[in-house]
Amino acid sequence: MSMKRTMGRKCFWLILLALGSSMGFPFSDASAQDELKAIPDARSSLQSATVSFGESYIHYMDTGEADLPLVIFIHGTPGSWGNFRHFMQYPSLRQVARMVSLDRPGFGKSNAGELVLTLEEQAAAIEPLLKLNESNRKTVLVGHSLGGPIAARVAMDYPSQVDGIFLVAPTLDPELERTKWYQALGRMTLIRWMVPKGLSKANKELKNLRGELRDMLPLWEKIDAETIVLQGGKDPLVDPGNAAFVSRMLPEERLEVWYHEELSHFIPWKQPDLMVEGILQLLEK
Repeated sequence: MSMKRTMGRKCFWLILLALGSSMGFPFSDASAQDELKAIPDARSSLQSATVSFGESYIHYMDTGEADLPLVIFIHGTPGSWGNFRHFMQYPSLRQVARMVSLDRPGFGKSNAGELVLTLEEQAAAIEPLLKLNESNRKTVLVGHSLGGPIAARVAMDYPSQVDGIFLVAPTLDPELERTKWYQALGRMTLIRWMVPKGLSKANKELKNLRGELRDMLPLWEKIDAETIVLQGGKDPLVDPGNAAFVSRMLPEERLEVWYHEELSHFIPWKQPDLMVEGILQLLEK
């Protein structure tokens, strides 16, 4: 490798790490299984499984009794099921719900690393997981960041199978979706080869998101689920105005907006208790 190329890569990583640090992104790449070793009985309580969609499959981790309501966690981009591993150990949740956290197509162990780029296809890939609910009780979807519009799309396309959705720092308003400078940078031919695989996949998923969100506009009226939106005012990645957008799209009798000016984008890691509160509320309604 040439000296120029080596220096270019080092400079890119310095910029990337500085950006991640300023946003508070959890850059740790530690194995979820290794981290679970520190939690008593955590590994034995989680079961790895797959479910088919079309000719491919979704990998997920599962914990809890089959006769309990079902909670499904949907991560953003990039990400994996491990983004929600700590919630699957909360005693207050374990007592009242069966919990499933999935690798979305193209991430973790799902779909042989191949992305699914439309929100409709993402929802179709998740639909088989709804059938894991054997309790005839509630199904609640929890979506963070890009997982938010995916959760909303599942509720639009399969309304009879979804009772509640918890949208955490979601990107939903097409008019607020803009390509960030670092996304545009990562798509440049001279830079793309230096971008880590996970971030490159994130770039591909976000490229057409604005159009996907516009396609969803006529479908909001199909949502019949109780909905909570949790949004922070200091979110560097998702415009806080997305919370107001949901207020315009859903009737107030089925919607609560929890807006906290001091919160950032990384609520699942920094304010998990707020999310536990929201999940419990949707299960109790």
